[in-house]
Amino acid sequence: MESADVVIVGGGIVGSSIAYHLTAAGCRNVLVLERESAQGKGSTGKSMGGVRAQFATAVNVKMSLYSIPFYASFEERLGYPCGYRPQGYLFCATNQKHLEYLRANYERQVALGLKDVQLVSGDDIRRMFPQLRGDDIVGGSFCPSDGFVDPYSAMMGLMAWASEHGAKIWKGTQVTGINREGAGIGSVESSKGSIATHIVVNCAGPWAAEVASFVGIDLPVQPLRRMLVPTEPFDEFPHSAPMIIDMSNGFHFRPEGLGFLLAWNDPQETPGFKTDFDPAFVEKILMRAADRVPCFERVAVNPKRAWAGLYEMTPDHHPILGPVDGVPGFFLANGFSGHGVMHAPSTGKILGDLILTGKCDLVDTSLLGLSRFAAGKLIEETAVL
Repeated sequence: MESADVVIVGGGIVGSSIAYHLTAAGCRNVLVLERESAQGKGSTGKSMGGVRAQFATAVNVKMSLYSIPFYASFEERLGYPCGYRPQGYLFCATNQKHLEYLRANYERQVALGLKDVQLVSGDDIRRMFPQLRGDDIVGGSFCPSDGFVDPYSAMMGLMAWASEHGAKIWKGTQVTGINREGAGIGSVESSKGSIATHIVVNCAGPWAAEVASFVGIDLPVQPLRRMLVPTEPFDEFPHSAPMIIDMSNGFHFRPEGLGFLLAWNDPQETPGFKTDFDPAFVEKILMRAADRVPCFERVAVNPKRAWAGLYEMTPDHHPILGPVDGVPGFFLANGFSGHGVMHAPSTGKILGDLILTGKCDLVDTSLLGLSRFAAGKLIEETAVL
């Protein structure tokens, strides 16, 4: 029987980051099980790749304050590129309530150590981007170290480094069960045989609830479709632009290649494993795009290039991280609610520390435990895209 000190279920960017952080801390016998024939076929490869520290809750800000500098030094640290581009995030408020919300967030972010976030006026935004329809923009917030990464490159770099330092990955491997040994974990059953281990990390993304059910845990993680629309090459809006968020309706976009990547969370979307792109979405998003950016009336879109991926949603839009009461050796890294790529580095650090030392100084991990749902201690994050 194969054996491993730690078995990670899921080889996306979160599983790859945990493998990296474990091997970097000296735990070499790490085995990653990936159900697909190649990494990145799940949520990672379909992500928009945004990274930001402009959040409303302390735990999310702290996770970003580790993750963004990690991406900024990624190539120097790992020897692989991750495509980090610090072009910023610009939130555009269209009413006083949104402005007060951004101001409260700004004060919290600064207090937690985010040094370069700034509040901007409506006039500032109109000067920065005269191409926007700005008559109703009353102000906003901008952070220049926010930006974008290439999720696929980051995932591959993390896994490659981990593999070079002792970790292994089995691709095309379905986990079919987890066997208990006394109170804890004894082995993992897979399509390639049994693996003896006392530590299992659930990094199965939208499929996390199924993996948790193998040890009798009801995990409140649901898949939710998220559709993205890339434009054809377009040069009427600057490609140096940040991620720009229209707070009036949640439409946001960023430069991508020679065109732009358009995103909007359709409030009519319902949970489920829906990975097909709905062509009717193109008209919905282009209407919002042209309303905020009038020159986007002339942008060309090929629906065949658009795609759909899955967010893994929790009831409070925060991840579920750490050990599980009653199942020693079973760890969760699930439910990132759209923030898996941006928080993959901090998740790797948190899980690595918890597995190897039983504690973590990065965030108060008790806030992110599974038990918070039964105890009614949800953490509401309102800055969700």
